[in-house]
Amino acid sequence: MLILCVRERTGIDKKVVSEKETKEGEYKMNSKRKGKRGELELAQLLREYGYDTRRGQQYSGIEGKDVIGLPHIHIECKRVERLNVYEAVRQAVRDAKEGEKPAVFWRRNREDWLVTMRLEDWIELYREWESGMWLKERGEGDDNS
Repeated sequence: MLILCVRERTGIDKKVVSEKETKEGEYKMNSKRKGKRGELELAQLLREYGYDTRRGQQYSGIEGKDVIGLPHIHIECKRVERLNVYEAVRQAVRDAKEGEKPAVFWRRNREDWLVTMRLEDWIELYREWESGMWLKERGEGDDNS
């Protein structure tokens, strides 16, 4: 058992709680904070790549997205040590609007950010990139021509 001391105006009250109750409470509070920090971190990183991104919940949560500012991409941001990738992708697919590609951006502590997408969505993006490279190689994609 753990004893938590809660300071009130009248002094100190003691409350006895089990370790499980304490860990669950801490876990919920820490995971929310960690999620928020992950969203802010990802938005900053994407800004460094030149995209005007910000945390979606930043202004009252109306947007319903974790990070906004990448047109046509629905970002589901996960900052966890253990991720159920399939559940996270299902959430991204469920929350994506018409015309948005669902993508899960995630990382663990001391690891790089990863992006997980359905193969069909990745292939569509790759084909667009490949077309751009083909035009560039032919000199048709240059602004100077």
